[in-house]
Amino acid sequence: MVVEGKEEMVGNYTEMELDRKEQDGLVENNQNRVQGIKALFWHGGSVYDAWFSCASNQVAQVLLTLPYSFSQLGFASGIVFQIFYGLLGAWTAYLISWLYVEYRNRKEKENVSFKNHIIQWFEVLDGLLGPYWKAIGFGFNCTFLLFGSVIQLIACASNIYYINDSLSKRTWTYIFGACCMTTVLIPSFHNYRVWSFLGLGMTTYTAWYMTIAAIVHGQADNVKHTGASKLVLYFTGATNILYTFGGHAVTVEIMHAMWKPQKFKWVYLVATIYVFTLTLPSATAVYWAFGDNLLTKSNALALLPKNAFRDIAVFITFGFACTPLYIVWEKILGIHKTANLPVRALARVPVVLPIWFLAIIFPFFGPINSAVGALLVTFTVYIIPSLAHMITYRTAFARANSVEKPPFFLPSWTLVYLVNFFIVVWIAVIGVGFGGWASVTNFVHQIDTFGLFAKCYQCPPNKTGPPKH
Repeated sequence: MVVEGKEEMVGNYTEMELDRKEQDGLVENNQNRVQGIKALFWHGGSVYDAWFSCASNQVAQVLLTLPYSFSQLGFASGIVFQIFYGLLGAWTAYLISWLYVEYRNRKEKENVSFKNHIIQWFEVLDGLLGPYWKAIGFGFNCTFLLFGSVIQLIACASNIYYINDSLSKRTWTYIFGACCMTTVLIPSFHNYRVWSFLGLGMTTYTAWYMTIAAIVHGQADNVKHTGASKLVLYFTGATNILYTFGGHAVTVEIMHAMWKPQKFKWVYLVATIYVFTLTLPSATAVYWAFGDNLLTKSNALALLPKNAFRDIAVFITFGFACTPLYIVWEKILGIHKTANLPVRALARVPVVLPIWFLAIIFPFFGPINSAVGALLVTFTVYIIPSLAHMITYRTAFARANSVEKPPFFLPSWTLVYLVNFFIVVWIAVIGVGFGGWASVTNFVHQIDTFGLFAKCYQCPPNKTGPPKH
């Protein structure tokens, strides 16, 4: 207290000084608390964060089209293709992580700093193989990400339509295009901790809702399981599954967000195994219940009973596909390292506009997955990583000095090369060749049947009028 204008001394401090120190301590505690909350919800760079991101991004909206693929393939082929492409996808994700660590190790030896810089796949190709490979990687990767974002937006509109069909799918696309603008506020995959957790949670819920609802519903009247009746449908379904396990376009960005990216090598495989527990039961159960009816319903939610449980089964992973495009655009504008978040967010807005427009032009949920799978995923996810790995380590010197060595289950470089060569040939012939022919044929058929800018693709006739022929 203060007596006759003098402050009472407490130890070596006056009461006023103690009050100031107490206030400073409270401020510091509050700041620490805020930092702790941000670290918990915003700054994710652990192995678990990477696993959540890979698992939630790997299947996403394709989960809803897998029963449609089963109706084109039949039970046996549907299950075999899921396991086969899942394992191939895990292997090529491992190759990408291998090349990323190699690239980063070489650059760090040259004292290159990546402070405030997010490494991307085309930069890895440039550093290891030169500018031509950079151009190829840039072209395929960015185009894949563009149409991947388009597909996510189409999926959002399709899903919400089955919750509230008072508006057409095209109108819902307008609405969700505006909502997806908010993703410009998320700086990088380092800040996707909450989204990844919620995304995988909702994907898991959706998968098991579909499984249980189909079993409870039972088989539809006079249900048929014709399966692989036409080659066009068969290879369309196969390439849709190929697309399912092709979330590699964001692999490097996810790795770069990790505190220890060298630990990524097994993350994608474990994520794939978890995804199998979602995709195999749900696709099998829904196809068992509805059979050939799925041939005209590429979104499985269209056939499941409408109720509150189904209405929860909607989630958007638009941001996963679009964030790498935002980063590329920032680099083109020259603001990636220097600008603050508000400036970067404003600069990102033009990236969403063409995605929004393309989703309105081509609302063909299901067929567009197959087309993107055959023409883009094949190269981005399977062929380019396999070829890049073979060429990077073509010399004995490169193999001897590789930062990674062949895994224990393929203990020699010869076996690694044989697996990579098999992937290139298989994907080129089956994925690009037969898959490209089938998916493009089916896609053109959808345009001819429903037209561009379709108001409500695969909606009941009383909502849109009969489709033109």
